Amino acid sequence: MKKVLLLLAEGFEPCMANAFIDVIGLNMMLGDGSSQLFTCGLRHEIESSLSQRVVTDYLVCDINPELFDALVIPGGFEKFGFYNDAYDESLLVLIRMFDAQNKIIASVCVGALPIALSGILSNHKIIDSIKRTIIQNEPMNNETNIINEPITNKSNVIISWKPYTALDLAFLLLERLTSKEQSILIREIMEFRLRQN
Repeated sequence: MKKVLLLLAEGFEPCMANAFIDVIGLNMMLGDGSSQLFTCGLRHEIESSLSQRVVTDYLVCDINPELFDALVIPGGFEKFGFYNDAYDESLLVLIRMFDAQNKIIASVCVGALPIALSGILSNHKIIDSIKRTIIQNEPMNNETNIINEPITNKSNVIISWKPYTALDLAFLLLERLTSKEQSILIREIMEFRLRQN
């Protein structure tokens, strides 16, 4: 069983989180049953940017990365407290722990900023569209490479640049955890066509 941990910060954007809930959950329900998603946060109740309250499965302080195969961080809005949670040291420690075990870490939009702040992005490729935000908000290692692609998939850290890429990233994560065939099957069940390059 491949276990995905969805890290929810206060003010997270629901469409980004829901992409992973749907793809990983549908693979569990209608696919090969090999993937399961769990949520965590700094508190048991987290409020999204659109005021939905979500009860998390775990607290960040209780997570053992050895029990999970991937960490997902959806972006959110500063206005609703996203950075207060996203930049919390215990969350940054969790990111470092996943990276130290070479576990997959995936993020959408500004979900990449706590990854940058954690310090694990040396020698990782960063998407051009979020580089200005990272540069403005966080120190960036001189060895960090900037590229202009919707999704990077070059290492254990996978970053996508806008909310619309969340589903593609979720399908890619499922592929990395299971197989390309399994990801295509769930895409077909959801009736999402493959994006043409």
